[in-house]
Amino acid sequence: MTENTTRARPGLPVPARAARFLVLLAVFICAACGLVYELALVAIGSYLLGNTITQASVVLSVMVFAMGVGSLLSKRFQASPAVSFAVIEGLLSLVGGLSVLLLYGAFAWFSAYQPALVVLSFVIGLLIGMEIPLLMTLIQRIRRQEASEAVADLFAADYVGGLIGGLAFPFLLLPLLGLPRGALVVGALNAVVGVAVVLWLFRSELTRRAYAGLGLGLAAIIAVLGLAYMYADRFEVDARQALYRDPIVHAERSEYQEIVLTRSLDGEDVRMFLNGSLQFSTLDEYRYHESLIHPAMDGPHGNVLVLGGGDGLALREVLAYDDVSSVTLVDLDPAVIELASTDPVITELNGDSFEDPRVEVVNTDAFQWLRENGEGFDVVVADLPDGDDTSTSKLYSVEFYSLLRHALADDGRLVVQAGSPFFAPDAFWSVDRSLEEAGFSTTPYNVDVPSFGNWGFYLAAVGPAPELDVPDDAPPLRFLDEPLLDAAQVFPRDRRGSDAEESTLMHPRVMAYHQGAWRGY
Repeated sequence: MTENTTRARPGLPVPARAARFLVLLAVFICAACGLVYELALVAIGSYLLGNTITQASVVLSVMVFAMGVGSLLSKRFQASPAVSFAVIEGLLSLVGGLSVLLLYGAFAWFSAYQPALVVLSFVIGLLIGMEIPLLMTLIQRIRRQEASEAVADLFAADYVGGLIGGLAFPFLLLPLLGLPRGALVVGALNAVVGVAVVLWLFRSELTRRAYAGLGLGLAAIIAVLGLAYMYADRFEVDARQALYRDPIVHAERSEYQEIVLTRSLDGEDVRMFLNGSLQFSTLDEYRYHESLIHPAMDGPHGNVLVLGGGDGLALREVLAYDDVSSVTLVDLDPAVIELASTDPVITELNGDSFEDPRVEVVNTDAFQWLRENGEGFDVVVADLPDGDDTSTSKLYSVEFYSLLRHALADDGRLVVQAGSPFFAPDAFWSVDRSLEEAGFSTTPYNVDVPSFGNWGFYLAAVGPAPELDVPDDAPPLRFLDEPLLDAAQVFPRDRRGSDAEESTLMHPRVMAYHQGAWRGY
């Protein structure tokens, strides 16, 4: 490189090489912050709505488009790149840092989550897209070099920063700070780095008014983010309460989901929600769990496998049979098991079922567990969340039911909770097709659970379709009897079958069927 291409610009407070290093360090840190904002938008969407693929697709596509717009727009600000860069980083840190709280508020109070997600993704992407062209100008002002070399250096710092941000988000920020506060801390870091570099390195280019304005702006941004950090928990509590009819008596965010318990003012109705989806109401949960368990117990039932059911209520019904010798319960989230084992309301409801010596609890993914365990169970209960997102749709696939077939004893029975045949008929009948494709014969049935609505199940076996009966040794039941089971096999004409296809790992149709359901309800 010739001498005139390495000449440093006068007025820098440090040598050109050090100044260039500091700018590239700022690129590195700002890139890490930008990726954290992106991941935070995806994460809050998966928490609130599930369906991570859709949330990630919306965020990524809107942000990439906005970054292109921002790159073009940056040409208008090349006359004063230092001030423009500082202002952009200040705005980015403010919007990105507050993005999680803003989205949660839009979801809880205004039912405007999707519009807010698109707007925030666009604004953040726009600001990120304006960074690199302005930084290119700033780094060239420090020391002139070939454009290709400058671009290579900038993008190297940018991409490595993205790697660090992407790894720090799940392994550092979320475990230590949680989603709202993690975004706020990253926003504060973004503001300090982005604005401070300009205030120190390029102060000779700034007028006294611009210097004072940027300093005050940085202080104001840190103050706003600091206040938001202090009141983040209070904001989250208020926003969460707006989502539920009854007062919240317990709330926690586990590694996998948000767990909420509510209690009505009269104390009669306690409800559990996972990621906002109702799991049970104490007023009518017995209707669901009696319908789920007892038809499957009409036959050999010494060795039982329960998939899901971390609240222990299905377990309560299984353990009512004295000749059950062992129950293996596989549930992903240990936090649900812990709550169901310690909360006095739930332990009274489930009869301290987790204290029964016949019960073994395994906290792992049901799909992976089945791949590694081939024990012959007399009864398998699939009490799993609806297959409405990528993480749960695999639990309603032909491949999953094939694993269940191998887990069953020759004369074993499988029961599957399959969602609502009224509100989501295609998803319900897709489960039937998937079970049949896996080699099961099925008997569909449906009951009314007021807190859920009309709800459906499949009793399945290898061989002839199993008959629905209440076992002779069943405990006293509050809801289920033979006449009800006869009526439960009748489906109204407008919900009797559909053209739904089976769901597989490569074609998770059940997820699409769920996403097109519940319209108008």
